[in-house]
Amino acid sequence: MTKRPIYVVDTNILIDYPNIIPTTDSNDYSKDPTINLDNAHLVIPTAVIRELMKFDEEPSGRGKSARLVLTKLREIFDDYPALFHHSGYKEEDEGYDWSFYRLARRPTVTGTNIVVSILPVAYDFKYTLKFQSEEDTAALGDLIFQPADTDMGGQIILAALVVMHLEKSRDIVLITNNNGLALRAMVRGIKCSRYGYTRSEPYTGRRDLAVPKDLFYSFWHDGKVSRVDFEDALPNERPLIANEFIVMSLEDSRHYPNDFQENCFDHIAKYDAKEDALVRLKYCRNFPVYPMNAGQAIYAEALMDPNVSAVICFGPAGSGKTYMATIYGYNACKDGDFIGVTVVPCEHSSNIGALPGDLEEKIDPNVQPLKNALRNYLLDNNKQIRKDLENHQKFGANNKPSKQAKKASTSDDGDKGECHVKTKVNNNVENIWKNWFDSIPIEYARGRDFSYEIAIYDEFQDQNRSQADTLIKRIGTNGKIILTGDIKQIHSPYLDENNNGLTYASDLLINNPMVAQLHFNEDEVVRHPLVKMVAERQKS
Repeated sequence: MTKRPIYVVDTNILIDYPNIIPTTDSNDYSKDPTINLDNAHLVIPTAVIRELMKFDEEPSGRGKSARLVLTKLREIFDDYPALFHHSGYKEEDEGYDWSFYRLARRPTVTGTNIVVSILPVAYDFKYTLKFQSEEDTAALGDLIFQPADTDMGGQIILAALVVMHLEKSRDIVLITNNNGLALRAMVRGIKCSRYGYTRSEPYTGRRDLAVPKDLFYSFWHDGKVSRVDFEDALPNERPLIANEFIVMSLEDSRHYPNDFQENCFDHIAKYDAKEDALVRLKYCRNFPVYPMNAGQAIYAEALMDPNVSAVICFGPAGSGKTYMATIYGYNACKDGDFIGVTVVPCEHSSNIGALPGDLEEKIDPNVQPLKNALRNYLLDNNKQIRKDLENHQKFGANNKPSKQAKKASTSDDGDKGECHVKTKVNNNVENIWKNWFDSIPIEYARGRDFSYEIAIYDEFQDQNRSQADTLIKRIGTNGKIILTGDIKQIHSPYLDENNNGLTYASDLLINNPMVAQLHFNEDEVVRHPLVKMVAERQKS
């Protein structure tokens, strides 16, 4: 009989992936775990239970996961005999029952072939050694590790060591995504493994395809191609997905139509599931600023489409994710489509409670990227501010402009050397923010219902799966949510490119007619040539 592989499970795994403890009604949208646990024996140290109990009272996503895991474990053990039994011990007592250290109580999770144990760990093994048999004493003799009661990582390592020695096996694996804990465990000879879900082909929301000439010309002139014609022309392509974008090109540039212009974006198609056809973009041209590349045209189309309730946008820094979402929100509110924009910064750790000031002042540092987007928008598009900027660039802050230029400028004289353009822009930004925008900490968002307004979740890659699930469900009547981030810039120590809130949302909401997704390419960075060069080098 093949021996079950034994895994000691860390707290962060249970928080981020509560479905690692399966139930008969488990429903997970990612089906490819990095570790196959079908026949596994999962060991949960009591130190982990203690941490879960500590998180249990929190109203956060972490608290929700902790409550879910504790409920699952309670259900597993509810109808099972006591984990161990003894009547207390004295130093001279040789009959103390140590069988619970051998993980003898192993209930099987209903509907699975997985067994679960909860391992109680004594804090001072030197003291308990005197109650062991000679065989156990010999096995535990080299276990010289006594972590403090408050050292939860050390307690988890101790649990893994106990299982290794009492099961007489070095094949025990500690499952953790905590790099520091893994390093501490590995130097003590414990095997460690990450846990998460893999995606064989990440969905990007777009395909850049070289298509046959007949298909290209048909779409170029008619603005529409049926799904059947697309599949007949490209039989090896995977099926189209609702709101997926196809950026068409021809292998031979000599065959493009005479009136072809790449920056008019008539070669980009969106699959309309309702019409069951690829259709031409029809909303992006009404975006407040003209798109600078195919990625921005797709993003603008998704934002402006009234039939799209959720937009998920991946991409490197400088591609316009936050800028375009902010400008769209501002103009959509002015046009009467929504009553306001709520910004929810999703940074991993903002330490907002430690910052001085009221709630607005505390959260202001986290919304500066959006205020900066408004600032740049005004500098580029407000006629009077543009005129003031030109005068500033021509005459400087210390030099007196000509009478004509001075008359054209609406800036007051003020102190010598003061940049009036900057002051005017900042005042305009604050007025816009006060009228149309609101910002709240992520903890406050979990109890909200965003009806008739836009919610922008910035840096969504720093959320775990449970937190992301909660935030996605905050959308209300006639609302719209925009999820932005860069999965290559994850700040949480327990998340990676395959396992984070943005990736989870992408997998969860794929092929939904109310959802559009976009992944910017590295060559679509527009902030500055240096940023584009860095993104391209990082890719290589």
